[in-house]
Amino acid sequence: MGTMDVSHELQGDQLRDFTRRLLTDLRALETMINEGMVETGVRRVGAEQEMFIVDGQYRPALCSMEALERIDDAHFTTELGRFNLECNLDPLTFGGNCLSQMEAQLHELLGKARVALAEMGMEAVMVGSLPTMRKSDLDLDSMTPVRRYALLGQALDRLRGGSYEFHIKGIDDLIVQHDNVMLEACNASFQAHFQVGPEEFPNLYNIAQVATAPVMAVAANSPLLFGKRLWAETRIALFQQSIDTRRSAHHMRERSARVMFGNRWVDRSVMELYREDVARFEALMGGIHDEDPFEALERGDVPKLHALTLHNSTVYRWNRACYGQTNGVAHLRIENRVMPSGPTPADEVANCAFWFGLISRMSHVQDDIRRDIDFSHARTNFRLAARQGMNALLTWIDGKSYPTRTLVADVLLPIAETGLAEAGVDAADIKRYLGIIDRRVSVGQNGASWQLASLQAMGERSSTAERMAALVGATIARQKEDKPVSEWSLADLEEGGGWELSFSRVEQYMTTDVFSVREEEAVDLVANLMIWENIRHVPVEDDNHNLVGMVSYRGLLKLIASGEMSADHAPIAVSRIMQRDLITCAPDTRSLEAIRLMRDHEVGVLPVVDDGQLVGVVTQYDFISVARELLEERLERLEAEEAAGRAMAGDDGAAVRADAAGVAADGGDAGDGGTAGGNAAGGAPGVDGKGEVASG
Repeated sequence: MGTMDVSHELQGDQLRDFTRRLLTDLRALETMINEGMVETGVRRVGAEQEMFIVDGQYRPALCSMEALERIDDAHFTTELGRFNLECNLDPLTFGGNCLSQMEAQLHELLGKARVALAEMGMEAVMVGSLPTMRKSDLDLDSMTPVRRYALLGQALDRLRGGSYEFHIKGIDDLIVQHDNVMLEACNASFQAHFQVGPEEFPNLYNIAQVATAPVMAVAANSPLLFGKRLWAETRIALFQQSIDTRRSAHHMRERSARVMFGNRWVDRSVMELYREDVARFEALMGGIHDEDPFEALERGDVPKLHALTLHNSTVYRWNRACYGQTNGVAHLRIENRVMPSGPTPADEVANCAFWFGLISRMSHVQDDIRRDIDFSHARTNFRLAARQGMNALLTWIDGKSYPTRTLVADVLLPIAETGLAEAGVDAADIKRYLGIIDRRVSVGQNGASWQLASLQAMGERSSTAERMAALVGATIARQKEDKPVSEWSLADLEEGGGWELSFSRVEQYMTTDVFSVREEEAVDLVANLMIWENIRHVPVEDDNHNLVGMVSYRGLLKLIASGEMSADHAPIAVSRIMQRDLITCAPDTRSLEAIRLMRDHEVGVLPVVDDGQLVGVVTQYDFISVARELLEERLERLEAEEAAGRAMAGDDGAAVRADAAGVAADGGDAGDGGTAGGNAAGGAPGVDGKGEVASG
């Protein structure tokens, strides 16, 4: 989420003062570029790793601040959500064994996080969007208590002027409203950095834009949100909508989202991006620094450009220009923000290797990529890759359209291999990491397709919450095995820890596909709904989806018995028989409380209501299903215990019989159990004449 060094939201004099400092920083950067004060001829790479923290039930755990204290490593920092962590890798010179060094440091840092979290009973999981996340996990109590995040949320709320509306259509359809910025915290990425010189920035940035789509398609690992199957890389749509401050208007006016791919190529300089972002997007917050960059230059120092860096951190281009310093020398980087977190460190480094290699080689053979492909094709490819992943059909620079897997295997991997080799990357690293990409497209399994295939294999024999927990549990287990995702077996339902972890709150298993009517509708419609859908209760909503009543099967029977529903009578309105005084619960109501409500009020259905609006229903049959699983589990356990007891009894009896045979063979007294021959032949019923062998 960018620099933490902020002090206030910008208004009035503060806004004007910050804007002036922002413009001064822009002029200073342009001066530095023109006078050759920005590093050139040096290539470095780096990355940022984001992850989720989950508890023993594979649910988001709000403990990032405590985890950071235990980890005690400056590489780690916070993210927007208290269930997020981020660690920053050290920059490396591009070449040699930089890729395996990157993976080694990832393992080292993840190991530290896992040890610290294990002491707290928690786990770290690398995934683009957490399958077990629920809307109720995203209130402001879940926001990390850092001033930057609070100020950012306040500024975005002010600019939006209303609730956040989300609509993402994939296999399923997600339409949801939320009252704060926290849905952005549902995203976790692996952000790659590639240092470039000012003179080569335009073409390299444009090439990075072109290369982003196929890299994202093979790297996709975010197909699920709130149990819905959406885009292969749902983060793209979710992040854009969660930070979007545009409002609808009566006239068609071109306005850019703060999260964007871009609208055109870069023509001459990185300054085009910085100027556009200052021109288009209002500054959201101010810092505590008052550095004059020109005074710093006169002293021979490299200015920090605090205002420009802060503003840049609140504009989220998917390929973003970054200004920084290394060893007291200013430099420029391209930050790739499209790659998701996970599935494993090896997969993440392989994604980076693919991107690094592509843009390195293409910059040597395409001196101006703008002549080879229209910007509209690059932007369309980006959207298709986000939606469809490896199933996307992409247009390449030769003007041809290719299935992603064919394009990657036949065209792009050889380009990336050459690019890495030209940069002096070790042959063993090239083979390992590009081999991971090759295997991924060969078998057709990346993180997104693995999650969706696992869900399909689990079928409908369990609740959505159980399946989501199984996905997270399986992801953690396979990440610890450290095999690339192309080698992963599908998740099994049992890896979620059992049904009991998925029924603690009603939102985990409530029915959200609810048939409802309005109170002016005819009762006849309700009767037919009950027959068609085999249901016993039909909610009644107003035009704003507020719950206003409920029609029960029993109420309908009473009306039928009265004879008023005959064809001779005028149609009767639902409002005539609906019950208005309802017992309801909230989505985060604990299951035990829901059971008590239904028992105490003798109702068979509980409407689940959020801010007056119907979001689902829970019926007595949901609890019967849970009870059946509980009974089956306990009966199976009882049978196993009884079987174990019988086996133990049989072993003890055999041992006693063997002892008795041994005594007789040694010349035991016939009067105390007969002769040896008698014991052997007749299997004497009791060593001491009381038959206690049989009882064991």
